[in-house]
Amino acid sequence: MSGAASPGEGADRQPVLLSGGNPQIAKGDGDAPVQAYIAAMPGWKSDLGRRLDALITEQVPGVRKAVRWNSPFYGVEGQGWFVSFHVFTRYVKVTFFRGAALRPEPPGKGKDEDGRWIDIYEGKWDEAQMAEWVRQAAALPGWGKV
Repeated sequence: MSGAASPGEGADRQPVLLSGGNPQIAKGDGDAPVQAYIAAMPGWKSDLGRRLDALITEQVPGVRKAVRWNSPFYGVEGQGWFVSFHVFTRYVKVTFFRGAALRPEPPGKGKDEDGRWIDIYEGKWDEAQMAEWVRQAAALPGWGKV
């Protein structure tokens, strides 16, 4: 049994976990959908989500939040989105949309020449480095409209 609520149950039902344990959260703006996503992250990942959210909020006063494509997004009004994270089975992927401009560059890269990411495994991440990346990323032009 998946533990997912059946259709028609109240709004207090738990979000469905998609492939890899990623919470299915409706698109929405503001802190509430982001907090719903974080609360639904399975196991140790929820604690990591809370810490990432707090770190981003501390480093970027007035940060804008939203859930898009079942992932929390963080941005600066008038500049765009600068970071997002997404749950996978064994890790949480933190993506910087203009990560190629960060120093040092986050280690993950793919077909997008600008994007970079870091995969965070249980108990293994450098908060000081993450804070520095967040500060740098928030100062750059972001992706899309916030």
